[in-house]
Amino acid sequence: MIEIRGVSHAYGDRRVLREIDVTLPERRIGVIGANGSGKSTFARLLNGLIVPDEGEVRVDGLDTRSDAPTIRQRVGFVFTDPDAQIVMPTVAEDVAFGLRRQKLSREETDQVVAKQLASFGLSEHADHPAHLLSGGQKQLLALCSVLVTDPKILVCDEPTTLLDLPNTRRVLDLLSTVSQRVVLVTHDLDAVLAYERVLVFHEGTIVFDGPPADAVDHYVSLVT
Repeated sequence: MIEIRGVSHAYGDRRVLREIDVTLPERRIGVIGANGSGKSTFARLLNGLIVPDEGEVRVDGLDTRSDAPTIRQRVGFVFTDPDAQIVMPTVAEDVAFGLRRQKLSREETDQVVAKQLASFGLSEHADHPAHLLSGGQKQLLALCSVLVTDPKILVCDEPTTLLDLPNTRRVLDLLSTVSQRVVLVTHDLDAVLAYERVLVFHEGTIVFDGPPADAVDHYVSLVT
């Protein structure tokens, strides 16, 4: 359960969120809105990357102000640009980095990494420099490295913005099959049509909250 109560947030004098109040129990939640509408800030609130100026954000009853480390173990985050979260030199090392808290043996770690890479179609790239992969491969690696930690919730902030159409479809197909609850921030309106619930952000507030098709229609009418 994700609960956002009376949340507002500003960067300096620029207020980007205003009195957000919403509870998110669904397994597939889409978030859409124009650039600068506040949706990416909203996404970062969900695992404590940003702490609100006012109000509170709770995940399974835990407050992002006081319980951020625990929440980040439960809520995985995927950025728009995978280079922002690839931290290790090679593909296999980057996936293994997410397992460091589990205190596995080297052999156990290697087995988990090999299985995870195979499931993402990255086995042949295991020893390749991570930052030299293609854009689509980098985003798959970013997802792989987050999911290997087995979070309960996966928050994705425009994960397909930098990808071509084939890789966009590949990433979205993958997100449709993961067992985690997914919160997807996106400009791809078709991507949210299969979701259970969609929030529309505009000028820092949620202006529509409901079924995907109705949400997309509302957003299109808003911007046109």
